[in-house]
Amino acid sequence: MPAGKQRPTKQKRSDIIEPTQPVRLNKAIADAGVASRRRADELIRGGCVRINGAIVVDLGTRVEIDDMVTVNGEPISRTKHLTYILLNKPKDYIATSRDEKGRATVFDIVRLKTRLFTVGRLDRNTTGVLVMTNDGDLANRLMHPRYGVTRVYKASLDRPLRSDHMRQIAAGIELEDGPTQPVDIMIDPEDKSTVILAIREGRNREVRRIFEHFEYEVKRLDRKEYAGLSTRGLKRGEYRHLTREEVDELYRVVNLQR
Repeated sequence: MPAGKQRPTKQKRSDIIEPTQPVRLNKAIADAGVASRRRADELIRGGCVRINGAIVVDLGTRVEIDDMVTVNGEPISRTKHLTYILLNKPKDYIATSRDEKGRATVFDIVRLKTRLFTVGRLDRNTTGVLVMTNDGDLANRLMHPRYGVTRVYKASLDRPLRSDHMRQIAAGIELEDGPTQPVDIMIDPEDKSTVILAIREGRNREVRRIFEHFEYEVKRLDRKEYAGLSTRGLKRGEYRHLTREEVDELYRVVNLQR
């Protein structure tokens, strides 16, 4: 097995749920790991979903265990296989399933047959915590600003962070896409160019843009935590399956019922 990769463990029977009652069509699609419920609704409205060969556009449609459901012509599984992965993302990997420039992606590290989503994205040069799952509802909530999920970053800057800039960042600043929320921020007393900050929005490149606003260059950026999960015990490029207790805590954090 290549260095830096962990052999996936077998999924426990308790993580595989057999549906016994009719369920809403969007839930069946989300449970199959094809898309979140919101995206499933868009697919249904767009005429991309068939039940037993017939196109269905009614969002209230419910499906039985014996119904054949296809999305864009591909049948989905009505058995709910949920997978939750925590990766310590290395530098120079793209957090998408494919890259038009042929660069390495995180799916070159986590090679599972199950189709997974990345929960938020880390840019190519950012390292650290990356959650990957086929649980569309959980992934959506973890990324949505409404739920205020905490992301903790360690940033190494090209020069020491000034105290007045730190206070402005803590209070919130104006970026091109609107004001940032207040953040928790701390300067390393032994190296004032190293900064730890916790944000709860997760906008595109938000941490880098915050520092660029004050003309700092971020030399290194590492996500230390996401929703309380850390890469403790994982080397760069290694991953593991989340425990049931960790998944339960993620559901609690975003107020989602299992």
